[in-house]
Formats: sequence, structure tokens, C-alpha cells
Amino acid sequence: MDATIDGLPNFCGNEQQIARDAARATRPAVERELPRAAFGVALHMHQPLIPAGSGELRSAPVISNLRYMLEHPEEKDAHNAPVFMECYARMGEMIRELVAEGVRPRVMLDYSGCLLHGLLEMGAGQVIERLGPLVNEPALAECVEWLGTAWGHAVAPSTPVQDFRRHVVAWRHHFEAIFGVEALARVKGFSPPEMALPNHPDVAYAFVRTLRECGYEWVMVQEHTVESADGEAVRRPHVPHRLVARNSNGEEASIVALVKTQGSDTKLVGQMQPYYEAKGLQPVELGGRRVPQMVTQIADGENGGVMMNEFPPMFMRVMREAGARGADVVPMNGSEYLDRLAGAGVRQEDFPVVRPVFQKRVWDRMGGRTGSEALASVIEDLKGEDGRFHMEGGSWTADLSWVRGYESVLGPMEAASAAFSEWEGRAGVTRGDARYRWALFHLLAAQTSCFRYWGEGRWTEYGRELCRRVVEGCA
Repeated sequence: MDATIDGLPNFCGNEQQIARDAARATRPAVERELPRAAFGVALHMHQPLIPAGSGELRSAPVISNLRYMLEHPEEKDAHNAPVFMECYARMGEMIRELVAEGVRPRVMLDYSGCLLHGLLEMGAGQVIERLGPLVNEPALAECVEWLGTAWGHAVAPSTPVQDFRRHVVAWRHHFEAIFGVEALARVKGFSPPEMALPNHPDVAYAFVRTLRECGYEWVMVQEHTVESADGEAVRRPHVPHRLVARNSNGEEASIVALVKTQGSDTKLVGQMQPYYEAKGLQPVELGGRRVPQMVTQIADGENGGVMMNEFPPMFMRVMREAGARGADVVPMNGSEYLDRLAGAGVRQEDFPVVRPVFQKRVWDRMGGRTGSEALASVIEDLKGEDGRFHMEGGSWTADLSWVRGYESVLGPMEAASAAFSEWEGRAGVTRGDARYRWALFHLLAAQTSCFRYWGEGRWTEYGRELCRRVVEGCA
């Protein structure tokens, strides 16, 4: 299957076959022996797509921001582009070196669809080629868990729910087109962009339902974005939880959640802090069995001096120590850890329940009522009583909203979403044709978090321009 079609990503038109392919997954043999403790690190990689290929903004080709940096060395921080490229590719050689030494390294990788397409568009296919052995060579592939994500790096709390689903489906479609059927079949965990978890009940329910219907078995969540069933903070963050979401009609959906604890992400992963924290942990009881706890962290894999320079030697050092035979604190990937617990007889029903933050307050106030109007009334009442209460979701940082202050981007994004949805429903519109792929490409690219994170100015102009193209193209 070709990764690109006429210069656009191959990420739509074959959804049913993709779902059938993914269902063919076979489980690897599960080791029975449990360590004293475990740790896992995930690397998140992303570059947005921007209308900046050449010429005026309204006619500029959509290219990777990485390509723009390489072509404009005079821009601030553009000197980092070659380093970023190396960061995206280097894990291929690092894992191979460790395996050759007889070590059992582990790492989870989260690459946005925008990044993967951008690398191919700019002729940097060698980066993906260097990653290929981590997918295709069994001895290396068992060390690496690829995590699914949203194709365009869209934040779930403030992206229209139907569009977030499009991102999730598009990423799976595109990942299979690049790496193959067997690779997609092994993708069981989901990494939300910006670690953003919806806490509006209807949006959270749609989020969890989307993940389950797309074949995901677990999701990584930020510690302060969830609460225990009693509304208190998570008490045992180093064991798996069951994330339960209820919508305004009383329907529930759930998925296993691995909790990423709070802290400075790049420093924690860059210095391999999860290993050193795990060394201080002991097994705990879960479902009547003594099981290891697992410390889980994720960080940008390329941003900042710590990840660029300090992470590689620390990763190699820790893996050589913890990945050696006989170690009692070992590296694990998320699905591997869950499979080990299942092999020990622990059921998902044994996992403690968490819900998105503020859910207990909402449902206590709802009483026995249902319906979107009752929910909206309760939310407004709670907002009026407590200025800290919100339904904007949570992410990797507790003090950043993905809604407030971004009206100049959210308005055009919602207009583009509405135009696309209306056009998609017309007779004769086919998911596999070129016009559909073009419109979907611009819609998903427009919804990247970068157009909000970097504030007003050129970045918001990029986002609005992509939205304009969607509205115009769907007219």
C-alpha cells in the first residue's frame, strides 16, 4: 500500500479493510515471572504542517514545519532542524545496538501523522527507513511499542468529536500504509496529543468510545486530569486503572488507563527518572494477587537540550543495567505490562476506577436526571459557584487552557468542521476520491494544537488559512 497518493497522505478510503487487518493481531508469548517493579518511557514526536511552501499564504503549498526550518536557516531556532531529524530516526540504531549486546530494551513511540507525512513530503524517507527495523525485525520489534494518536495532533477536549474520530481513524489508516498490516495489528495503546483528556461528560464518553471502537485497549492519561471514583486524587498511580466515562444519557464506556505522573516531562524522561523511581517501589495487591507497580512517563523526543543531548546516553546506560538478565526492576512497554498482569490472573475489573476530573461533582448534582439540557444547566451552576470548575479538559500542564484566548482559531476551525461534515453527507461524495482526501487533509492539518499553543501571529494565520481552504473546497 502506498503511503502517499498524488502528494497527499493515504489515510482514508479503505477503513473497513484496515479494521479487519488490525483485528488479526496475535498476542506474543507472555512471560510468567513478574519482576519487583517496572518502568516505561514513551517518546512523542510531532511537527505540524503549515501553508508556507512558497508564495503568498493563500496559495502556498502545505509543507512540514521541519522543511520550513531547513529552508529558512535565518528563522529563530531553525538551527535545530537537523538535530530534530536525527532525534526522529536515532532510536533505530540505539535499539539495535542494545539488542546486539544481549540487552532487552523497551521504549514506546508516538509519531503524529503530520510528522510522518511531512517527512515523506520533504524527501526525508530515510528517517522512516531507519525506523523500519523496529517494525519489521522481530528481535527489535518486540522491544518497541508504537502508540496510536490523532493524525493531526488535535487536542480532544476542544476538537469536534466527529473530527477527533477522523484523526484517530486516519492515523491508523496511514500507519498501515507506511509500516504494514502486522505493525498496525500490534498497536494497542493510545497517546492523546498534549495528554489532553476531555472532562465534559459527552465529549469524554465519545473519546473513550472512539478509542474502543477503533481497537485500542488502553490509553495513557496525565495524573491530574483524572480523579478517583470518590472525587479524590489518584491514590496508586503506578497500577493500571479503568477510565470510565458517562454521558448525559447515562451511557458508560470504559478503557484501561496507564497513569503518567506529574513532573517536568523532558527532564524526567531525559534523565530516565522512571527507572530510579521504580527502584523504590515494592509489589502491591491487585485482585488478590501481588503484582509489580510500573512508573510511566512520556516526553517530547526531540525538544530541548535534555532530550537532544542527555537522553541517549542515559537511555543506553539504564537499559544496559535494567535490561540485563536477572534484574528485578525492568523496562516494560504498556501492553507488555498489562499482558503480564493478565497472565498472573489479574482482571480489568480488578483495576481501580478513575474518571475525568470534576465528574463526581457533576453527577452528584445531576442526581437521577439525564439529557444534555440538564447537564448544561448543572455545568453552568457549578461554574458560577466555583471559578476553578471547568469543562475544558486537562492536559500535560494544569495551567494551560486549549479554549480560552483561542477564539480566533476555534471559530474558523468549527466553521471548517461544519462545512466538511455537510459536504461529506452529500450524495456522490466518496471517501476514496482525490477531492475528499484533499479536504480531509486540510481539515486535520488545521486542527493541530500548534496553531493555538504558539499564540497569536503567524501560527494562528496558518491555522485560519487551512480552515479557509476547507470551507472553500467543500462549497
